[in-house]
Amino acid sequence: MQVKINIDGGSRGNPGPGAAAYVICSPDGTILAQEGHFMPHCTNNQAEYTALKLALIKAKELGATELFIQSDSLLLVKQFLGEYKIKHPDLAARMAVIRRLAAPLTIHMQHVLRHLNKAPDALANKAMDAKQSVGFNPIVHLPPEEETLPPAAPENIVNGVEVKPVQRPKPAPAKSASKRALKKPHQPDLFGEL
Repeated sequence: MQVKINIDGGSRGNPGPGAAAYVICSPDGTILAQEGHFMPHCTNNQAEYTALKLALIKAKELGATELFIQSDSLLLVKQFLGEYKIKHPDLAARMAVIRRLAAPLTIHMQHVLRHLNKAPDALANKAMDAKQSVGFNPIVHLPPEEETLPPAAPENIVNGVEVKPVQRPKPAPAKSASKRALKKPHQPDLFGEL
């Protein structure tokens, strides 16, 4: 079954409260499902990625096998197609989940201008205004978090690399010295007598 999907995501504050939205239509334009998924705290890119993830889950639930997806996020489209590298570890982990969900499907991804993607944008804004998810025929069963969320990022990331405390060897203890050797040497007074 073929479906057309428009996705969008946004965040007020970036990061801040946000929403991810998808609208899935049949080839004749009939809306099969649409959802604005509220996210209490996210970035714009996290919301865009979540919109794609949720659209893939719902399309699979509907029995779709060929997806024509449109997004106004050039970054998401180029990263999904492998034309841009994904440098941020969180987004890379999210894309790994998306690729796993997309593997059994035939996907055609296209970037569109914002004015051609109004439906999911309106849905995302409605969810952000309501501070809760809204939709028609939303996802019945969202898989457990470990199947849809990226693995937790390590806490000690600097410049995209995990850092650990440095363990330096402790200096060897000094051999016991006589009391005379432990006395501080006499420091001559530079302005007085020696």
